[in-house]
Amino acid sequence: MKKLILAAAIAATTAGSASAATIYEGKGLTYKLKGDFQIQLRKDVGKDQNLNVDFDDLELKNSVIYDLGNDMKAFGQLDFGYKNAANGKDKEKSSQLEEAYVGMQFGNVSVSVGQQNFAVDSFGVDEQLEDDLKEDRFDATATDGNDVVRVDLNMENFTVILSTELEADSEKSADGKGYDIFMSTSVAGVELAAAYQTFNDKKTATSPDIDVWGVSAMYDAGFAEFGVDYSKSDDGSVEASQYNVITIIPVAATTDLGLGLTKVEEDGKDDVSEWYVNVVYKFPTQKNVSVFAEIADTDEDDVKMGYLAGMRLKF
Repeated sequence: MKKLILAAAIAATTAGSASAATIYEGKGLTYKLKGDFQIQLRKDVGKDQNLNVDFDDLELKNSVIYDLGNDMKAFGQLDFGYKNAANGKDKEKSSQLEEAYVGMQFGNVSVSVGQQNFAVDSFGVDEQLEDDLKEDRFDATATDGNDVVRVDLNMENFTVILSTELEADSEKSADGKGYDIFMSTSVAGVELAAAYQTFNDKKTATSPDIDVWGVSAMYDAGFAEFGVDYSKSDDGSVEASQYNVITIIPVAATTDLGLGLTKVEEDGKDDVSEWYVNVVYKFPTQKNVSVFAEIADTDEDDVKMGYLAGMRLKF
């Protein structure tokens, strides 16, 4: 899920989240460890799909922060994911490196270099637990890389993130090139965001540049939250657009009900729509322990409904 929350837009880039466990703190050094374990019984939307045990998130995130004084910090992030190995996709590797970067924070500005998410990864209001379609047109293009330089500016009511994927000619590092920007703010209780990206995956010598842009809005009415986003991609010959509409209803202090619809329109292909309904229960004594369930379906021919149920533990 990728719900837009303005206050948390760059938390992962600097000192880590408040829920992370502090392993060591002293002499200006803070080491935090964060975990996210999610296992579910899942039957995908589609033809001839069977129920299976799916390992969605099995992550360990290491954050190191040095206080340099004068409102400056040096930080490093090293994250490992184990879901591919658990799902049988990476039998030769016990883990997969997901993020590895270092950076400096100067007050409200941070600069980081390494393997990490692009700025546009922060875009979108999608609340689906498991997508049959992509979350948005950025997600369908690229949202992370291993030659990334990223700058985050986080003001009280305004966030700007800039990033670039450097063109790498080395055989050890070649996963595209591009740049992108994400901006968000809050006006009269409505969270507004916009993003733009130009990206080339360099898979072939003639791979085209893909331009992607998107806008979104999220509003908390108290009794429910409402969100919508629209994104469009163009590679010079094929245009594709997508929108998401979501509603999140807190049916109890511990339980949220989510409803969503996404539609993709792409040149040369039939339009595809997907709907989903999910429920998430967080235990009142431990908010980082939750159970959840979801059903989803698309309007494609001969496609059967998918469903899942699972448990998640975070720290």
